[in-house]
Amino acid sequence: MSFFDQKEPPRREERLGACIAMNDTVHNLAKKKSCLHDDGERAFNQGSICLLLPALAILNSIPDSVVLIHGANGCGSSSHSQNANTRSGSFQRTGTGKDALWLSTGLNETDVISGGELKLAPAIREADQRYRPKTIFVVSTCVPGIIGDDIDGVIAEVQPDVSARIVPIHCQGFKTKIWATAYDAVYHGIGRTLLDEPDDAAPEAAQGDAQDAALEAPTGAPQATVQTASPENDQPNRTVNLMNISSMGRVDELELERLLKAIGLDVNFFPVFASPDGMFRMTKAALSISTCPTHDDYILKHLHEKYGVPYQLKHMPIGIENTNQWIRDIAAFFGVSDQAEQLIAREEQELQAALAEFKPLFAGKTVFVSAGEFRALVTAQLLTELGFTVSGIRSFHHDEFAEEEYKKLARQSKDDYVVNIANVQPFEEANLLQKLKPDLFLGHTNGNMTAAKLGIATHVIYNTGLSYVGYKGAYELARRLYRQLRNPAYNANLAKHLRLPYQTEWYQSNPFQYIKTRGGSLHG
Repeated sequence: MSFFDQKEPPRREERLGACIAMNDTVHNLAKKKSCLHDDGERAFNQGSICLLLPALAILNSIPDSVVLIHGANGCGSSSHSQNANTRSGSFQRTGTGKDALWLSTGLNETDVISGGELKLAPAIREADQRYRPKTIFVVSTCVPGIIGDDIDGVIAEVQPDVSARIVPIHCQGFKTKIWATAYDAVYHGIGRTLLDEPDDAAPEAAQGDAQDAALEAPTGAPQATVQTASPENDQPNRTVNLMNISSMGRVDELELERLLKAIGLDVNFFPVFASPDGMFRMTKAALSISTCPTHDDYILKHLHEKYGVPYQLKHMPIGIENTNQWIRDIAAFFGVSDQAEQLIAREEQELQAALAEFKPLFAGKTVFVSAGEFRALVTAQLLTELGFTVSGIRSFHHDEFAEEEYKKLARQSKDDYVVNIANVQPFEEANLLQKLKPDLFLGHTNGNMTAAKLGIATHVIYNTGLSYVGYKGAYELARRLYRQLRNPAYNANLAKHLRLPYQTEWYQSNPFQYIKTRGGSLHG
């Protein structure tokens, strides 16, 4: 039975053996299989991430849709802060800035006792009549999950009365510790509801006969023989799905599209800012390409199993060698490796010449990286290529997709360094930074304040308005870091006037002492 036959996606703890509480080193992790990792719990926690936040960021970007949050009003509050990305993203793609459109059933204490289903049905009808969207995403939060509201049953009852397609999104934060399950929740709703071709859809080119492509297709072995001609122009299908579930902004999409067009491919981006009526085109592509395995494995395996679309799930195109390998794997599939090697040689030669100005400043500088696991690891590889020395990594969770990335990092670095698996936990981060004293910290915007208050130069590791991927991204990140490190005075001044809320004794302690292993003991 496919996971997509179930109403809700599985937890990543069961599906991937993902974990969030662990400390190790990069060389040790390079030798271990994920199934051997000793996940644990923390005796003390300070902060986390609700999977509703990334889910809403994705859903709010999809045009011609309404996001109906079935829960308390506060559950949708993050949509306000995310709206700038929604407006700028729609403007960059269509020339018109459009706000996110979200509603809430506003569950209260009485609804917790008597049930919230009676509010959901009229809210769906109101959303359809007022806004006439193509799709209504009904997002189930913690409260309906706890009290047992049957949102799928309500949707089935109401669907004949509304013109919009209604998509259930099961996003109850209490069910999983791994907030990356949000990506699975969104893809689960899309995969179950929006991939069937509408009756009035325009004719599409024939799907390449990829049924015989095994699940090992991501390894990049040549697969050109599976391509078939389209009935209109007798040409092989060279359209690819490039998955972006918030892995990058429009500037990065354009860089990857440029590289893929250079080897003769046409690109469709899914799912952010993609029309819900066009989601079915995912099933027509010759190949699906991941830009972040943490984000994309769930839907790519479904597209392969149900629709025969092979996929590539290795590498994230951040960094020089990772971008090279990403292109090589795609080119091998289509039988255009010679063309790809010429492209790589040109791009790398131009990039290395441009980076020469920056590398003397970077040499010997230490850096600490914090982000979702795959982005943190590939960014650390890029920073090593630029001449930095990585002193530590903090990843939000760990799963099997990172195994090869740890091996790459271990090959790059002769000296071992710490890896902290933590779903935020700023107290551990502050302890580590105080001990390691890196010259530079790369993390998410809302996570850089700990390093900044310690006087460490900081830079955002992800921003939809900035360039990070491909060869252009490597140059642009280097250029921004060069400017930052030439004048780090702002954070140095912050440290003189601000302090973190931790006692001196904590900085002298083991940063991982609150992690409990399966045996129940604390790390000493």
